[in-house]
Amino acid sequence: MNFKSILLYLFLGLSILSFSQPQKHDNSSVERYKAENDISRQKKMGYKGYPVKPFKDTLFFIYNKIGSFTAENRANAIASRIELLYKDPFFKKDSLILNNSESGVDIVYKSDFVVMSVTDLDGKTIGKSNFELAQKNLAIIQKSILFQKENNSVENWVKRLGLVLLLLSLVVVIVVVINKIFKWFMFFLVRRKEAYFLGLKVKGTYVFSPKKHLEFVLKIVKFIRLVALLFTFYISLPAIFSVFPETETYATTLLNWIFSPARAAFIGFVDFLPNLISILVIVILFRFLLKTIKFFVEEIEKGQIKIEGFYSDWAKPTFNIIKVLIYAFMIVIIFPYLPGSNSPIFQGVSVFVGVLFSLGSSNAIANMIAGLVITYMRPFKIGDYIKIGDVSGTVIEKTPLVTRIRTPKQEDITIPNATVLSSSSINYSANVDENGKGLLIHTKVTIGYDSPWKAVHEALLEAASRTDLLEKTPKPFVLQSSLDDFYVAYEINAYTKKPNQQPLIYSLLHQNIQDCFNEAGLEIMSPHYNSLRDGNKTTIPENYSKKENKLNSDL
Repeated sequence: MNFKSILLYLFLGLSILSFSQPQKHDNSSVERYKAENDISRQKKMGYKGYPVKPFKDTLFFIYNKIGSFTAENRANAIASRIELLYKDPFFKKDSLILNNSESGVDIVYKSDFVVMSVTDLDGKTIGKSNFELAQKNLAIIQKSILFQKENNSVENWVKRLGLVLLLLSLVVVIVVVINKIFKWFMFFLVRRKEAYFLGLKVKGTYVFSPKKHLEFVLKIVKFIRLVALLFTFYISLPAIFSVFPETETYATTLLNWIFSPARAAFIGFVDFLPNLISILVIVILFRFLLKTIKFFVEEIEKGQIKIEGFYSDWAKPTFNIIKVLIYAFMIVIIFPYLPGSNSPIFQGVSVFVGVLFSLGSSNAIANMIAGLVITYMRPFKIGDYIKIGDVSGTVIEKTPLVTRIRTPKQEDITIPNATVLSSSSINYSANVDENGKGLLIHTKVTIGYDSPWKAVHEALLEAASRTDLLEKTPKPFVLQSSLDDFYVAYEINAYTKKPNQQPLIYSLLHQNIQDCFNEAGLEIMSPHYNSLRDGNKTTIPENYSKKENKLNSDL
Protein backbone atom coordinates (compact mmCIF):
# COMPACT_ATOMS: atom_id res chain seq x y z
CA MET A 1 0.00 0.00 0.00
CA ASN A 2 2.96 2.41 0.50
CA PHE A 3 3.92 2.06 -3.16
CA LYS A 4 0.35 2.83 -4.20
CA SER A 5 0.30 5.89 -1.96
CA ILE A 6 3.56 7.11 -3.50
CA LEU A 7 2.08 6.72 -6.99
CA LEU A 8 -1.03 8.66 -5.97
CA TYR A 9 0.98 11.51 -4.46
CA LEU A 10 3.23 11.56 -7.54
CA PHE A 11 0.16 11.86 -9.77
CA LEU A 12 -1.20 14.76 -7.74
CA GLY A 13 2.18 16.47 -7.73
CA LEU A 14 2.57 16.20 -11.48
CA SER A 15 -0.99 17.45 -11.93
CA ILE A 16 -0.19 20.54 -9.85
CA LEU A 17 3.07 20.96 -11.76
CA SER A 18 1.24 20.73 -15.05
CA PHE A 19 -1.28 23.36 -13.95
CA SER A 20 1.49 25.74 -12.98
CA GLN A 21 3.82 25.00 -15.93
CA PRO A 22 3.18 27.91 -18.28
CA GLN A 23 4.73 30.51 -15.96
CA LYS A 24 6.33 32.45 -18.78
CA HIS A 25 2.91 33.62 -19.77
CA ASP A 26 2.57 35.53 -16.50
CA ASN A 27 4.43 38.59 -17.75
CA SER A 28 2.15 38.99 -20.73
CA SER A 29 -0.83 38.41 -18.44
CA VAL A 30 0.40 41.22 -16.18
CA GLU A 31 0.75 43.50 -19.15
CA ARG A 32 -2.72 42.55 -20.31
CA TYR A 33 -4.07 43.22 -16.85
CA LYS A 34 -2.53 46.69 -16.81
CA ALA A 35 -3.89 47.39 -20.27
CA GLU A 36 -7.34 46.28 -19.24
CA ASN A 37 -7.18 48.55 -16.21
CA ASP A 38 -6.36 51.44 -18.51
CA ILE A 39 -9.16 50.48 -20.84
CA SER A 40 -11.77 50.12 -18.08
CA ARG A 41 -11.54 53.84 -17.48
CA GLN A 42 -12.17 54.50 -21.15
CA LYS A 43 -15.12 52.10 -21.29
CA LYS A 44 -16.81 54.12 -18.61
CA MET A 45 -16.47 57.13 -20.92
CA GLY A 46 -18.39 55.39 -23.71
CA TYR A 47 -15.54 54.12 -25.91
CA LYS A 48 -15.89 50.68 -27.47
CA GLY A 49 -12.65 48.76 -27.87
CA TYR A 50 -11.92 45.88 -30.23
CA PRO A 51 -9.39 43.32 -29.00
CA VAL A 52 -6.20 42.43 -30.80
CA LYS A 53 -5.81 38.69 -30.15
CA PRO A 54 -3.63 36.87 -32.66
CA PHE A 55 -3.03 33.93 -30.32
CA LYS A 56 -6.52 33.82 -28.69
CA ASP A 57 -5.22 35.95 -25.83
CA THR A 58 -6.06 39.66 -25.96
CA LEU A 59 -2.93 41.82 -26.23
CA PHE A 60 -4.55 45.28 -26.28
CA PHE A 61 -7.60 47.14 -27.64
CA ILE A 62 -8.18 49.48 -30.58
CA TYR A 63 -10.71 52.27 -30.03
CA ASN A 64 -10.33 54.67 -32.94
CA LYS A 65 -10.53 54.49 -36.70
CA ILE A 66 -8.10 55.89 -39.27
CA GLY A 67 -9.89 57.30 -42.30
CA SER A 68 -12.29 54.67 -43.61
CA PHE A 69 -10.45 51.97 -41.66
CA THR A 70 -12.73 51.23 -38.65
CA ALA A 71 -11.43 50.28 -35.23
CA GLU A 72 -12.58 46.68 -35.73
CA ASN A 73 -10.80 46.48 -39.12
CA ARG A 74 -7.66 47.92 -37.55
CA ALA A 75 -7.74 45.31 -34.74
CA ASN A 76 -8.15 42.42 -37.20
CA ALA A 77 -5.41 43.74 -39.50
CA ILE A 78 -2.94 44.20 -36.62
CA ALA A 79 -3.66 40.65 -35.39
CA SER A 80 -3.03 39.26 -38.90
CA ARG A 81 0.29 41.11 -39.18
CA ILE A 82 1.42 39.86 -35.75
CA GLU A 83 0.65 36.30 -36.90
CA LEU A 84 2.83 36.87 -40.00
CA LEU A 85 5.69 37.98 -37.76
CA TYR A 86 5.23 34.84 -35.63
CA LYS A 87 5.47 32.67 -38.75
CA ASP A 88 8.77 34.30 -39.76
CA PRO A 89 11.42 31.65 -38.85
CA PHE A 90 14.10 34.36 -38.58
CA PHE A 91 12.15 36.71 -36.36
CA LYS A 92 14.19 38.92 -34.04
CA LYS A 93 12.60 41.25 -31.57
CA ASP A 94 15.19 43.96 -32.26
CA SER A 95 13.84 44.18 -35.81
CA LEU A 96 10.68 45.75 -34.40
CA ILE A 97 11.26 49.51 -34.09
CA LEU A 98 9.31 52.74 -33.74
CA ASN A 99 9.16 55.31 -36.58
CA ASN A 100 7.51 58.71 -36.59
CA SER A 101 5.03 59.29 -39.38
CA GLU A 102 2.51 61.91 -40.46
CA SER A 103 -0.31 60.12 -38.65
CA GLY A 104 1.64 59.39 -35.47
CA VAL A 105 4.11 56.69 -34.44
CA ASP A 106 4.43 53.44 -36.45
CA ILE A 107 5.61 50.05 -35.19
CA VAL A 108 7.72 48.78 -38.09
CA TYR A 109 9.39 45.41 -38.74
CA LYS A 110 12.68 45.50 -40.72
CA SER A 111 12.09 49.12 -41.70
CA ASP A 112 9.44 48.38 -44.31
CA PHE A 113 6.62 46.30 -42.76
CA VAL A 114 4.24 48.46 -40.74
CA VAL A 115 2.61 46.39 -38.04
CA MET A 116 0.42 49.17 -36.66
CA SER A 117 0.17 52.92 -36.35
CA VAL A 118 -0.50 54.76 -33.09
CA THR A 119 -2.21 58.13 -33.59
CA ASP A 120 -2.47 61.06 -31.24
CA LEU A 121 -6.15 60.20 -30.75
CA ASP A 122 -5.20 56.64 -29.67
CA GLY A 123 -2.87 58.08 -27.03
CA LYS A 124 -5.45 60.60 -25.78
CA THR A 125 -8.06 57.81 -25.54
CA ILE A 126 -5.79 55.87 -23.20
CA GLY A 127 -4.58 58.99 -21.39
CA LYS A 128 -1.00 58.78 -22.68
CA SER A 129 1.07 60.21 -25.48
CA ASN A 130 1.12 58.34 -28.76
CA PHE A 131 4.83 57.54 -28.31
CA GLU A 132 4.28 56.04 -24.83
CA LEU A 133 1.39 53.95 -26.12
CA ALA A 134 3.49 52.80 -29.10
CA GLN A 135 6.34 51.77 -26.77
CA LYS A 136 3.92 49.82 -24.60
CA ASN A 137 2.32 48.02 -27.56
CA LEU A 138 5.75 47.28 -29.05
CA ALA A 139 6.83 45.54 -25.84
CA ILE A 140 3.58 43.55 -25.70
CA ILE A 141 3.96 42.39 -29.32
CA GLN A 142 7.59 41.36 -28.81
CA LYS A 143 6.85 39.38 -25.65
CA SER A 144 3.80 37.64 -27.11
CA ILE A 145 5.65 36.52 -30.28
CA LEU A 146 8.70 35.30 -28.33
CA PHE A 147 6.48 33.47 -25.85
CA GLN A 148 4.52 31.72 -28.59
CA LYS A 149 7.70 30.71 -30.44
CA GLU A 150 9.24 29.32 -27.28
CA ASN A 151 6.03 27.69 -26.22
CA ASN A 152 5.59 25.95 -29.55
CA SER A 153 9.16 24.87 -30.05
CA VAL A 154 9.93 21.23 -30.85
CA GLU A 155 11.68 20.81 -27.52
CA ASN A 156 8.64 22.00 -25.56
CA TRP A 157 6.31 19.79 -27.62
CA VAL A 158 8.46 16.77 -26.85
CA LYS A 159 8.38 17.64 -23.16
CA ARG A 160 4.63 18.06 -23.24
CA LEU A 161 4.10 14.78 -25.02
CA GLY A 162 6.31 13.05 -22.49
CA LEU A 163 4.38 14.61 -19.62
CA VAL A 164 1.09 13.53 -21.20
CA LEU A 165 2.36 9.96 -21.54
CA LEU A 166 3.46 10.01 -17.92
CA LEU A 167 0.07 11.31 -16.80
CA LEU A 168 -1.72 8.66 -18.86
CA SER A 169 0.51 5.98 -17.35
CA LEU A 170 -0.30 7.20 -13.85
CA VAL A 171 -4.02 7.22 -14.67
CA VAL A 172 -3.80 3.63 -15.88
CA VAL A 173 -1.93 2.64 -12.70
CA ILE A 174 -4.52 4.35 -10.49
CA VAL A 175 -7.39 2.69 -12.39
CA VAL A 176 -5.75 -0.73 -11.97
CA VAL A 177 -5.17 -0.08 -8.26
CA ILE A 178 -8.82 1.04 -7.76
CA ASN A 179 -10.11 -2.06 -9.54
CA LYS A 180 -7.91 -4.38 -7.49
CA ILE A 181 -8.88 -2.75 -4.19
CA PHE A 182 -12.60 -2.96 -4.92
CA LYS A 183 -12.39 -6.52 -6.25
CA TRP A 184 -10.51 -7.58 -3.11
CA PHE A 185 -13.09 -5.83 -0.93
CA MET A 186 -16.05 -7.47 -2.71
CA PHE A 187 -14.36 -10.88 -2.46
CA PHE A 188 -13.83 -10.25 1.25
CA LEU A 189 -17.53 -9.40 1.71
CA VAL A 190 -18.67 -12.52 -0.14
CA ARG A 191 -16.30 -14.72 1.84
CA ARG A 192 -17.50 -13.30 5.19
CA LYS A 193 -21.18 -12.95 4.27
CA GLU A 194 -22.34 -15.21 7.13
CA ALA A 195 -20.77 -12.84 9.65
CA TYR A 196 -21.77 -9.48 8.19
CA PHE A 197 -25.00 -10.07 6.28
CA LEU A 198 -27.76 -11.38 8.53
CA GLY A 199 -30.66 -9.66 6.78
CA LEU A 200 -33.29 -7.43 8.31
CA LYS A 201 -36.09 -8.86 10.42
CA VAL A 202 -39.25 -7.16 11.64
CA LYS A 203 -41.21 -9.15 14.21
CA GLY A 204 -39.55 -12.36 13.13
CA THR A 205 -40.24 -11.87 9.41
CA TYR A 206 -37.48 -11.18 6.91
CA VAL A 207 -37.94 -7.81 5.26
CA PHE A 208 -34.45 -8.06 3.79
CA SER A 209 -33.06 -11.57 3.35
CA PRO A 210 -29.30 -12.19 3.87
CA LYS A 211 -28.90 -12.79 0.13
CA LYS A 212 -30.64 -9.55 -0.79
CA HIS A 213 -28.62 -7.76 1.89
CA LEU A 214 -25.36 -8.95 0.32
CA GLU A 215 -26.53 -8.07 -3.20
CA PHE A 216 -27.53 -4.58 -2.07
CA VAL A 217 -24.16 -3.89 -0.44
CA LEU A 218 -22.28 -5.23 -3.48
CA LYS A 219 -24.27 -2.90 -5.75
CA ILE A 220 -23.35 0.04 -3.53
CA VAL A 221 -19.66 -0.96 -3.64
CA LYS A 222 -19.80 -1.24 -7.45
CA PHE A 223 -21.43 2.18 -7.66
CA ILE A 224 -18.71 3.72 -5.46
CA ARG A 225 -16.08 2.06 -7.67
CA LEU A 226 -17.69 3.54 -10.77
CA VAL A 227 -17.79 6.99 -9.17
CA ALA A 228 -14.11 6.70 -8.19
CA LEU A 229 -13.13 5.72 -11.75
CA LEU A 230 -15.19 8.52 -13.32
CA PHE A 231 -13.72 11.04 -10.88
CA THR A 232 -10.19 9.84 -11.73
CA PHE A 233 -10.82 10.18 -15.47
CA TYR A 234 -12.49 13.55 -15.02
CA ILE A 235 -9.65 14.98 -12.92
CA SER A 236 -7.04 13.59 -15.34
CA LEU A 237 -8.57 15.47 -18.27
CA PRO A 238 -7.84 18.99 -16.90
CA ALA A 239 -4.32 17.83 -16.00
CA ILE A 240 -3.73 16.68 -19.58
CA PHE A 241 -5.42 19.70 -21.17
CA SER A 242 -3.34 22.12 -19.09
CA VAL A 243 -0.15 20.77 -20.67
CA PHE A 244 -0.95 22.38 -24.02
CA PRO A 245 -1.62 26.13 -24.27
CA GLU A 246 -4.30 25.59 -26.92
CA THR A 247 -6.39 23.46 -24.54
CA GLU A 248 -5.55 25.21 -21.29
CA THR A 249 -8.91 27.00 -21.21
CA TYR A 250 -10.70 23.64 -21.38
CA ALA A 251 -8.86 22.54 -18.24
CA THR A 252 -10.15 25.55 -16.34
CA THR A 253 -13.66 24.99 -17.65
CA LEU A 254 -13.70 21.33 -16.61
CA LEU A 255 -12.47 22.16 -13.13
CA ASN A 256 -15.06 24.92 -12.76
CA TRP A 257 -17.82 22.46 -13.65
CA ILE A 258 -16.95 20.50 -10.52
CA PHE A 259 -15.59 23.02 -8.06
CA SER A 260 -18.02 25.87 -8.72
CA PRO A 261 -21.15 23.82 -7.84
CA ALA A 262 -19.28 22.17 -4.97
CA ARG A 263 -18.22 25.56 -3.62
CA ALA A 264 -21.75 26.95 -4.02
CA ALA A 265 -23.20 23.89 -2.26
CA PHE A 266 -20.69 24.18 0.59
CA ILE A 267 -21.33 27.90 1.05
CA GLY A 268 -25.08 27.24 0.95
CA PHE A 269 -24.74 24.53 3.58
CA VAL A 270 -22.66 26.79 5.84
CA ASP A 271 -25.24 29.56 5.48
CA PHE A 272 -28.00 27.05 6.27
CA LEU A 273 -26.35 25.81 9.49
CA PRO A 274 -28.05 28.37 11.82
CA ASN A 275 -31.46 27.46 10.38
CA LEU A 276 -30.61 23.76 10.62
CA ILE A 277 -29.82 24.13 14.33
CA SER A 278 -33.11 25.98 14.83
CA ILE A 279 -34.99 23.16 13.05
CA LEU A 280 -33.28 20.53 15.21
CA VAL A 281 -34.20 22.40 18.39
CA ILE A 282 -37.85 22.69 17.27
CA VAL A 283 -38.00 18.98 16.39
CA ILE A 284 -36.48 17.96 19.75
CA LEU A 285 -38.96 20.11 21.68
CA PHE A 286 -41.94 18.70 19.82
CA ARG A 287 -40.67 15.14 20.24
CA PHE A 288 -40.38 15.71 24.00
CA LEU A 289 -43.92 17.12 24.03
CA LEU A 290 -45.25 14.04 22.20
CA LYS A 291 -43.47 11.66 24.58
CA THR A 292 -45.03 13.48 27.53
CA ILE A 293 -48.51 13.24 26.02
CA LYS A 294 -47.93 9.59 25.11
CA PHE A 295 -47.11 8.76 28.75
CA PHE A 296 -50.50 10.07 29.94
CA VAL A 297 -52.27 8.35 27.03
CA GLU A 298 -50.77 4.98 27.97
CA GLU A 299 -51.80 5.46 31.59
CA ILE A 300 -55.38 6.25 30.51
CA GLU A 301 -55.37 3.21 28.23
CA LYS A 302 -54.23 0.99 31.11
CA GLY A 303 -56.88 2.44 33.40
CA GLN A 304 -54.37 4.01 35.79
CA ILE A 305 -55.76 7.47 35.04
CA LYS A 306 -59.53 7.85 34.75
CA ILE A 307 -61.34 10.84 33.29
CA GLU A 308 -65.09 11.01 33.69
CA GLY A 309 -66.86 10.57 30.36
CA PHE A 310 -63.62 9.59 28.58
CA TYR A 311 -63.38 5.89 27.73
CA SER A 312 -60.01 4.13 27.76
CA ASP A 313 -60.40 2.94 24.16
CA TRP A 314 -60.56 6.57 23.09
CA ALA A 315 -57.01 7.17 24.31
CA LYS A 316 -55.07 5.82 21.31
CA PRO A 317 -57.18 7.40 18.51
CA THR A 318 -57.24 10.70 20.40
CA PHE A 319 -53.45 10.57 20.71
CA ASN A 320 -53.16 9.91 16.96
CA ILE A 321 -55.27 13.00 16.24
CA ILE A 322 -53.20 15.11 18.62
CA LYS A 323 -50.00 13.77 17.05
CA VAL A 324 -51.13 14.74 13.55
CA LEU A 325 -52.06 18.24 14.73
CA ILE A 326 -48.75 18.68 16.56
CA TYR A 327 -46.74 17.52 13.54
CA ALA A 328 -48.73 19.87 11.29
CA PHE A 329 -48.03 22.76 13.67
CA MET A 330 -44.33 21.78 13.77
CA ILE A 331 -44.12 21.82 9.96
CA VAL A 332 -45.72 25.27 9.88
CA ILE A 333 -43.07 26.54 12.30
CA ILE A 334 -40.18 24.83 10.46
CA PHE A 335 -41.29 25.88 6.96
CA PRO A 336 -39.74 29.41 7.01
CA TYR A 337 -36.36 27.90 8.02
CA LEU A 338 -36.22 25.59 4.98
CA PRO A 339 -33.93 26.65 2.11
CA GLY A 340 -35.92 28.07 -0.78
CA SER A 341 -39.13 28.40 1.23
CA ASN A 342 -39.51 32.00 0.02
CA SER A 343 -39.01 30.97 -3.60
CA PRO A 344 -42.12 31.44 -5.80
CA ILE A 345 -41.39 28.08 -7.45
CA PHE A 346 -41.30 26.31 -4.07
CA GLN A 347 -44.55 27.98 -3.03
CA GLY A 348 -46.18 27.18 -6.37
CA VAL A 349 -45.23 23.51 -6.09
CA SER A 350 -46.62 23.43 -2.55
CA VAL A 351 -49.95 24.86 -3.74
CA PHE A 352 -50.03 22.41 -6.67
CA VAL A 353 -49.44 19.43 -4.38
CA GLY A 354 -52.14 20.70 -2.02
CA VAL A 355 -54.66 21.01 -4.87
CA LEU A 356 -53.84 17.49 -6.11
CA PHE A 357 -54.22 16.13 -2.59
CA SER A 358 -57.57 17.83 -2.04
CA LEU A 359 -58.98 16.72 -5.41
CA GLY A 360 -57.72 13.15 -5.25
CA SER A 361 -58.46 12.36 -1.63
CA SER A 362 -62.13 13.34 -1.21
CA ASN A 363 -63.21 9.72 -0.61
CA ALA A 364 -60.27 9.11 1.71
CA ILE A 365 -61.09 12.21 3.75
CA ALA A 366 -64.76 11.13 3.95
CA ASN A 367 -63.67 7.72 5.24
CA MET A 368 -61.27 9.31 7.75
CA ILE A 369 -63.98 11.58 9.14
CA ALA A 370 -66.37 8.61 9.30
CA GLY A 371 -63.68 6.59 11.11
CA LEU A 372 -63.28 9.42 13.60
CA VAL A 373 -67.03 9.57 14.22
CA ILE A 374 -67.23 5.78 14.62
CA THR A 375 -64.40 5.86 17.14
CA TYR A 376 -66.23 8.26 19.43
CA MET A 377 -69.67 6.68 18.82
CA ARG A 378 -68.24 3.36 20.06
CA PRO A 379 -70.77 1.11 18.22
CA PHE A 380 -68.25 -1.76 18.38
CA LYS A 381 -64.66 -2.55 19.23
CA ILE A 382 -62.08 -5.03 18.04
CA GLY A 383 -63.14 -8.57 18.89
CA ASP A 384 -66.89 -7.82 18.80
CA TYR A 385 -69.18 -9.98 16.70
CA ILE A 386 -71.23 -7.59 14.58
CA LYS A 387 -73.42 -7.39 11.52
CA ILE A 388 -73.17 -4.54 9.01
CA GLY A 389 -75.63 -4.80 6.16
CA ASP A 390 -75.45 -8.42 5.00
CA VAL A 391 -71.99 -9.04 6.50
CA SER A 392 -71.61 -10.76 9.88
CA GLY A 393 -68.36 -11.53 11.61
CA THR A 394 -65.73 -10.59 14.17
CA VAL A 395 -64.07 -7.16 14.00
CA ILE A 396 -60.35 -7.79 13.51
CA GLU A 397 -59.12 -4.30 12.62
CA LYS A 398 -60.23 -0.67 12.81
CA THR A 399 -58.25 1.90 10.82
CA PRO A 400 -58.94 5.55 10.01
CA LEU A 401 -60.14 4.48 6.55
CA VAL A 402 -61.68 0.99 6.79
CA THR A 403 -63.07 -1.64 9.15
CA ARG A 404 -62.12 -5.29 8.59
CA ILE A 405 -64.44 -8.16 9.56
CA ARG A 406 -63.68 -11.89 9.58
CA THR A 407 -66.72 -14.03 8.86
CA PRO A 408 -67.35 -17.50 10.35
CA LYS A 409 -66.19 -18.85 6.98
CA GLN A 410 -62.78 -17.21 7.64
CA GLU A 411 -63.33 -14.56 4.98
CA ASP A 412 -61.80 -11.14 5.66
CA ILE A 413 -64.11 -8.41 4.40
CA THR A 414 -63.01 -4.77 4.19
CA ILE A 415 -65.74 -2.15 4.59
CA PRO A 416 -65.04 1.60 4.09
CA ASN A 417 -65.82 3.59 7.21
CA ALA A 418 -68.18 5.85 5.26
CA THR A 419 -70.27 2.75 4.43
CA VAL A 420 -70.16 1.61 8.06
CA LEU A 421 -71.39 5.01 9.24
CA SER A 422 -74.22 5.17 6.70
CA SER A 423 -75.39 1.58 7.37
CA SER A 424 -77.15 0.13 10.38
CA SER A 425 -74.99 -2.17 12.47
CA ILE A 426 -75.83 -4.86 15.02
CA ASN A 427 -73.39 -5.57 17.84
CA TYR A 428 -73.96 -9.08 19.18
CA SER A 429 -71.20 -8.65 21.79
CA ALA A 430 -72.56 -5.51 23.46
CA ASN A 431 -73.92 -7.34 26.57
CA VAL A 432 -71.54 -10.23 27.03
CA ASP A 433 -69.37 -8.64 29.71
CA GLU A 434 -69.47 -9.66 33.38
CA ASN A 435 -72.40 -7.38 34.18
CA GLY A 436 -74.46 -8.31 31.13
CA LYS A 437 -76.79 -11.26 30.67
CA GLY A 438 -75.36 -12.10 27.27
CA LEU A 439 -76.77 -12.46 23.79
CA LEU A 440 -80.24 -14.02 23.51
CA ILE A 441 -80.13 -16.93 21.06
CA HIS A 442 -83.55 -17.83 19.65
CA THR A 443 -84.93 -20.24 17.13
CA LYS A 444 -88.48 -21.14 16.08
CA VAL A 445 -90.31 -24.41 15.45
CA THR A 446 -93.90 -24.88 14.28
CA ILE A 447 -95.88 -27.78 15.74
CA GLY A 448 -99.42 -28.89 14.98
CA TYR A 449 -102.31 -28.32 17.36
CA ASP A 450 -102.44 -32.05 18.11
CA SER A 451 -99.23 -31.81 20.20
CA PRO A 452 -99.65 -30.59 23.82
CA TRP A 453 -97.96 -27.23 24.25
CA LYS A 454 -96.55 -28.19 27.65
CA ALA A 455 -94.78 -31.20 26.15
CA VAL A 456 -93.37 -28.95 23.43
CA HIS A 457 -92.12 -26.46 26.07
CA GLU A 458 -90.45 -29.22 28.05
CA ALA A 459 -88.77 -30.62 24.96
CA LEU A 460 -87.45 -27.19 23.90
CA LEU A 461 -86.16 -26.37 27.39
CA GLU A 462 -84.45 -29.75 27.61
CA ALA A 463 -82.80 -29.15 24.24
CA ALA A 464 -81.50 -25.77 25.45
CA SER A 465 -80.13 -27.29 28.66
CA ARG A 466 -78.18 -29.88 26.65
CA THR A 467 -76.60 -27.31 24.35
CA ASP A 468 -73.06 -26.27 25.19
CA LEU A 469 -72.11 -22.57 25.16
CA LEU A 470 -75.60 -21.58 26.39
CA GLU A 471 -75.87 -20.03 29.84
CA LYS A 472 -77.81 -21.84 32.56
CA THR A 473 -78.54 -18.57 34.29
CA PRO A 474 -80.67 -16.72 33.32
CA LYS A 475 -82.76 -19.74 32.49
CA PRO A 476 -83.93 -20.45 28.94
CA PHE A 477 -87.59 -19.80 28.21
CA VAL A 478 -90.12 -20.55 25.49
CA LEU A 479 -92.47 -18.13 23.77
CA GLN A 480 -95.47 -19.10 21.69
CA SER A 481 -95.06 -16.42 19.07
CA SER A 482 -98.14 -17.11 16.96
CA LEU A 483 -101.24 -19.29 16.58
CA ASP A 484 -101.62 -19.91 12.89
CA ASP A 485 -104.35 -21.79 11.03
CA PHE A 486 -102.68 -25.18 11.10
CA TYR A 487 -99.88 -24.96 13.67
CA VAL A 488 -98.45 -23.13 16.65
CA ALA A 489 -95.08 -21.27 16.44
CA TYR A 490 -92.84 -21.94 19.44
CA GLU A 491 -89.65 -19.94 20.04
CA ILE A 492 -86.89 -21.17 22.37
CA ASN A 493 -84.75 -18.39 23.89
CA ALA A 494 -81.46 -18.92 25.72
CA TYR A 495 -78.52 -16.68 26.68
CA THR A 496 -74.90 -17.07 25.56
CA LYS A 497 -71.71 -15.14 26.11
CA LYS A 498 -70.05 -16.53 22.99
CA PRO A 499 -71.72 -14.52 20.23
CA ASN A 500 -68.88 -15.12 17.78
CA GLN A 501 -69.83 -18.85 17.80
CA GLN A 502 -73.46 -18.38 16.85
CA PRO A 503 -73.36 -20.75 13.84
CA LEU A 504 -72.05 -23.57 16.06
CA ILE A 505 -74.54 -22.80 18.85
CA TYR A 506 -77.50 -22.84 16.48
CA SER A 507 -76.31 -26.09 14.94
CA LEU A 508 -75.99 -27.78 18.36
CA LEU A 509 -79.34 -26.40 19.51
CA HIS A 510 -81.13 -27.69 16.42
CA GLN A 511 -79.56 -31.12 16.88
CA ASN A 512 -80.72 -31.25 20.51
CA ILE A 513 -84.24 -30.10 19.56
CA GLN A 514 -84.51 -32.99 17.15
CA ASP A 515 -83.28 -35.46 19.79
CA CYS A 516 -85.57 -34.17 22.52
CA PHE A 517 -88.65 -34.10 20.30
CA ASN A 518 -87.98 -37.62 19.09
CA GLU A 519 -87.54 -38.82 22.68
CA ALA A 520 -90.84 -37.16 23.63
CA GLY A 521 -92.69 -38.69 20.67
CA LEU A 522 -93.38 -35.27 19.14
CA GLU A 523 -93.28 -34.77 15.41
CA ILE A 524 -91.62 -31.59 14.16
CA MET A 525 -93.95 -30.83 11.32
CA SER A 526 -96.53 -28.25 10.41
CA PRO A 527 -99.70 -30.03 9.17
CA HIS A 528 -101.81 -28.47 6.45
CA TYR A 529 -105.42 -29.73 6.18
CA ASN A 530 -107.49 -29.87 3.04
CA SER A 531 -110.65 -31.77 3.99
CA LEU A 532 -114.30 -31.38 4.79
CA ARG A 533 -115.32 -31.52 8.48
CA ASP A 534 -117.90 -34.34 8.75
CA GLY A 535 -117.65 -35.17 12.42
CA ASN A 536 -114.27 -36.84 12.15
CA LYS A 537 -111.79 -36.71 15.06
CA THR A 538 -110.66 -33.19 15.86
CA THR A 539 -107.10 -32.03 16.30
CA ILE A 540 -107.64 -31.28 19.99
CA PRO A 541 -105.33 -33.50 22.10
CA GLU A 542 -107.02 -36.56 23.54
CA ASN A 543 -106.69 -35.55 27.18
CA TYR A 544 -108.41 -32.22 26.42
CA SER A 545 -111.16 -34.08 24.56
CA LYS A 546 -111.84 -36.40 27.58
CA LYS A 547 -112.09 -33.37 29.91
CA GLU A 548 -114.56 -31.71 27.53
CA ASN A 549 -116.74 -34.87 27.22
CA LYS A 550 -116.83 -35.28 31.03
CA LEU A 551 -117.90 -31.66 31.40
CA ASN A 552 -120.72 -32.13 28.90
CA SER A 553 -121.97 -35.33 30.67
CA ASP A 554 -122.02 -33.54 34.02
CA LEU A 555 -124.18 -30.90 32.51
